[in-house]
Amino acid sequence: MAVPILKQGDILIASIQAALTDHDLVELRDELAARVGKHRSRGVVIDVTALDVMDSFATRTLRGLAEITRLRGARTVIVGIQPDVAFAMVQLGMGLGEISTALDLEEGLEALAALGREGGVDDG
Repeated sequence: MAVPILKQGDILIASIQAALTDHDLVELRDELAARVGKHRSRGVVIDVTALDVMDSFATRTLRGLAEITRLRGARTVIVGIQPDVAFAMVQLGMGLGEISTALDLEEGLEALAALGREGGVDDG
């Protein structure tokens, strides 16, 4: 696997260190989907700080990954999108949709904690 995946409590953290091939992205998606179930993870953080470009395939794959993990019971937060990458994504119409984003890992973990509180036990 080209991307290290760390487990911190019930959260998985994938830190992308370099540009990934399409095959690597698909492998990351599949591995995270499997590990969410294996570890009963409630959250996934994907750190893209090292990326200076995100093409349409990478963006679609991350959107798909977030949907897959949501269907498996985990929330996903993308962290570390560089300003130039964000600008290019907006200009090219390649948004991440409803996926939560944060500036860095610390804020990503806080966002997952907040999402967990919002989606907590049903009072009704």
